Amino acid sequence: MVKLDRLINVLGGFGARLVSAPRSRSADLRSVALHDPDDPGATGDVLLAVGVDPDDAGLVERTSAEVVVFRAGSVGEQVVAAARGRGLAVVLVDPAVSWGQLAGVVYGLVLEGRETEAGRGPTDLFALADALADSVGGPVTIEDHRSGVLAYSRRQLTADRARLATILGRQVPEEIRRTLAERGVFRHLETSDEPMYVAPLEPQDSHGRVVVAIRAGRELLGSIWVETQQPLAASHEAALVGGARTAALHLLRTRASADLERQVESDLVIGLLEGHEDPSAVLSRLGLRSEQFRVVAVQVHRGTARDETALLAFERATIGFGWSRPGRSALFANTVYTVLPHDDAARAREWVRALVRDLPPDTAVLAGVGGAAGPNQLVDSRREADESLAVHSSRADQDAVVYDEAWHEILLRRLRHAASTGRLPDRGPVVDLRRHDREQGTRYVETLRAWLECQGDLGAAAARLEIHPNTVRYRMRKMAELTPLDLDDPDARLAMIIALAVG
Repeated sequence: MVKLDRLINVLGGFGARLVSAPRSRSADLRSVALHDPDDPGATGDVLLAVGVDPDDAGLVERTSAEVVVFRAGSVGEQVVAAARGRGLAVVLVDPAVSWGQLAGVVYGLVLEGRETEAGRGPTDLFALADALADSVGGPVTIEDHRSGVLAYSRRQLTADRARLATILGRQVPEEIRRTLAERGVFRHLETSDEPMYVAPLEPQDSHGRVVVAIRAGRELLGSIWVETQQPLAASHEAALVGGARTAALHLLRTRASADLERQVESDLVIGLLEGHEDPSAVLSRLGLRSEQFRVVAVQVHRGTARDETALLAFERATIGFGWSRPGRSALFANTVYTVLPHDDAARAREWVRALVRDLPPDTAVLAGVGGAAGPNQLVDSRREADESLAVHSSRADQDAVVYDEAWHEILLRRLRHAASTGRLPDRGPVVDLRRHDREQGTRYVETLRAWLECQGDLGAAAARLEIHPNTVRYRMRKMAELTPLDLDDPDARLAMIIALAVG
């Protein structure tokens, strides 16, 4: 089962758009049906309109489904009018996405949503790799679009150094990626669905490899590699292309399942950080067991693609799914929040550094780390993380800002905010001195600031201002004649420090 809202959001990642809004996006979807002309009464909560004219409103008028999915660029106005009249959701999916791929995603979401085992897809991929290796007669590796290893076949007898290094490191080594890029392999994968033969990478190698793209519509999901001494025969190439289509279905189902887990986790974390849920119960559901926690807030920027980059950061923060990850994360607006189960600020900073290393090199990252907090103080730690994030935005530092180290800057920001919400005093020593400086060209405000920051030490204040101590003494006397400073009153001194900070 899956909520209609979730189905619409996931399909949006495949170029889908909603052309008719449903009665309620919170409807539960429990079944899927393919349109069958021989059995027009067959339907489910989700109806895939295979072979249906997108301008024919008949299907929409008689179906009992909650949502009808068309694979088309547009639908007729009568279809939209009929759907809106019935409160039915109509979704259009990019025709570049095949019905097979689309069905894999929808079935995975609706029928497997209750299980959400992100590990099922990769397990199937190992079986697929073994089957392909038997079909084409060579070792097979299945990789994602970042050249990370997803699965590989048992057949390893002829594996060369590059293949073994890739499998052992779970990632294609960087020097091999550079060689493949120079040979135009990645450019071919981006633009073609045809298999490509790659000659041996090193002079001593006797085997080359054939690679084919794994694609969903126009999106490159990954690739399949076969180690071989020569280009594959036509029958073997056909088997490889068919295997790529099957792999695409596995990857789409895995992504849909992982998306569901991310959504569940994100909802729990947001409820926890906003104080809407019982902290102990939610922390238990999230698998976080500790007496102290820290909240990390991260924003990422890469050109103008802020939303896309935030989604990428959230994906990398939640990569791997399983309880081995140190924290639990949520994406809220354009900020990724992560709850870490410890009070160590250095480890929190290292977590941010690891995330940065996993993002594209031209990505700008801002991060704030809240103070250590017990389960009932996580709302406070989240607010401190937000405030630390705001401080980072005004700095040139590369490292995350930790609340414990920046509390004084944060306090001043709070005071400035408090001052901005009400009318600032239009009289008083600081206001009077600012007006005099503006009208007479004096430097009384900076002199008062230096004197207060140096705690009344004339020599230190003079050194900061690069003037003689007697000049400081003269200015202080003239300021006292202009406005009552009350420098002997600690409350007056504190008030002037605040006025200087927020003004």
